[in-house]
Amino acid sequence: MQERPEPRRRGRPRGANPADTRARILEAATAEFGERGYEAASMRSIARRAGVDPALVHHYFDDKAALVAEAVAVPLRPDRIVSGALEGPLDELGARLLRAVLAAWDSPAARPAATAAMRSAIGHGPVARMLREFLRREIMHRLATRLGDAPDAEVRAELAASQVVGVIMVRYVLAMEPLASLDEDELVARVAPALQWHLVGTGPVLDMTTRREHYSSHDE
Repeated sequence: MQERPEPRRRGRPRGANPADTRARILEAATAEFGERGYEAASMRSIARRAGVDPALVHHYFDDKAALVAEAVAVPLRPDRIVSGALEGPLDELGARLLRAVLAAWDSPAARPAATAAMRSAIGHGPVARMLREFLRREIMHRLATRLGDAPDAEVRAELAASQVVGVIMVRYVLAMEPLASLDEDELVARVAPALQWHLVGTGPVLDMTTRREHYSSHDE
C-alpha cells in the first residue's frame, strides 16, 4: 500500500532561512503595494508573490500595517498610536490624539526615520502612494469610524488629521521656533480644542445646508 505524503505544514517551512524568507516577503510586499496600492494588496496576494503560504506571512508580520511600516522603515506605527488614542471618552479624543502623537515623535531614536517617511509621503512615486494610502486607511478611516454615524465623519477625520500633520511638520520636520520648543502642555492646550471641534464640534459653519438655503434665498 502506497504511503500518503505528509500533509503540508502551515507556518515556517523546515530548513528555510528565516532571514531570507522574511526578506523575500518584504520584497514581495513592497512590489505588491507599489503596483496595487495599500488598499488593494492583501496578505494572500503578497504570499503568492513571495511564493510562500499565507500563514507564513502572518508568522512574521501581524498585518498589512506592519508590512508597510517595515517596508519603508517607518519607526513609528501610526495605526497603533491612533488605536491607543481612540480608547476613552469621545469628548477627550482631541487631547488624547495629540498627546499620543507628540509622545511618539519626541523619541530621539525614532524621529530621523519618521521624518524621512513623512517627507516620502508628500513626494511622488509608488512609495509615496503606499504611505498615503496607509495613512488614509490606518488613521483617517479609524478616526472616522470612531465618530460613529456622523454623516461628515470622513471630512471631520481629515480636518483633524490635517491639524496634527501641520504640527508635526512645523515642530519636528521643519523644526521652526518657537513651536519646536513649545512646552507640550501649552501646545496641547492651544491645539487640542481645535482638534476636538473638528472631530465632534457643532455650529453654524458646519451647517452647510442651512448656509446654502440662506444664500439661495438672497439670489432669488
